[in-house]
Amino acid sequence: MKYIGAHVSAAGGVENAPLNAKEIGATAFALFTKNQRQWKAKPLTSKSIDLFKQNCIDSSFKPEQILPHDSYLINLGHPEEEGLKKSRDAFFDEMERCEQLGLTLLNFHPGSHLKKISLEASMDRIAESINMALDKVKTVTAVIENTAGQGSNIGFCFEQLAYIIDRVEDKTRIGVCIDTCHTFTSGYPLKTFDEFQKTFSEFERIVGIEYLKGMHLNDSKPECGAKVDRHESIGKGKIGSELFEFIMKDNRFDNIPLILETPVPELWQEEIKFLKQFASN
Repeated sequence: MKYIGAHVSAAGGVENAPLNAKEIGATAFALFTKNQRQWKAKPLTSKSIDLFKQNCIDSSFKPEQILPHDSYLINLGHPEEEGLKKSRDAFFDEMERCEQLGLTLLNFHPGSHLKKISLEASMDRIAESINMALDKVKTVTAVIENTAGQGSNIGFCFEQLAYIIDRVEDKTRIGVCIDTCHTFTSGYPLKTFDEFQKTFSEFERIVGIEYLKGMHLNDSKPECGAKVDRHESIGKGKIGSELFEFIMKDNRFDNIPLILETPVPELWQEEIKFLKQFASN
């Protein structure tokens, strides 16, 4: 089964996110459980938690169809102790919020060494941060998102994702979210069927398809290898629409959230319909 949706608004309360997803015909969705550009937020109220869970039930969304995203401020590989502690505390809070909502996944950007420590030292900090977070919650899986490779951001090649996963103690609660735009602009070709097969064969060999817990479906404004993160609407960018047909017809991508983060929300309903027509089931 293909779970297809978008990163919808949670304005007015997290309980509104499943309703917003249902409205656009989604069978999956992503959300922020707090303001993504602030370090701290008020705790979730019992009323919001109960309404969120009920709205998910009423809209036929199970936890495996929902891929929450953490704050953009968090850097689990931060080179400085103060920044690292602040990021870890915020990440622990995000994990706990997911657990309160009955969610089982939390998608996050791995972090950046900021050119102040080595790549390996920063990746070690990311893995240590994940281990600490998994000790604080019992039911949430940490899902690393691959990056486009801008600046000193970590996670733009499959080897870096594998390095971090190798150092996570509980392999049953670590996973990866592959963003198609990030994959393409970091240097992995995806436009043709042969390129798609080669890239995901590499992922399967280096990381392991069993770690794929979700995807972000985005076309790309920059060319392959540009190392710039700029999403585009499906079929309107440098990747083109064929890749998304390949994904929809491939059962390796069944039963995980497939989430649009394309830049025009008014097109999400149309894009979801486009994707659904190719779905293998």
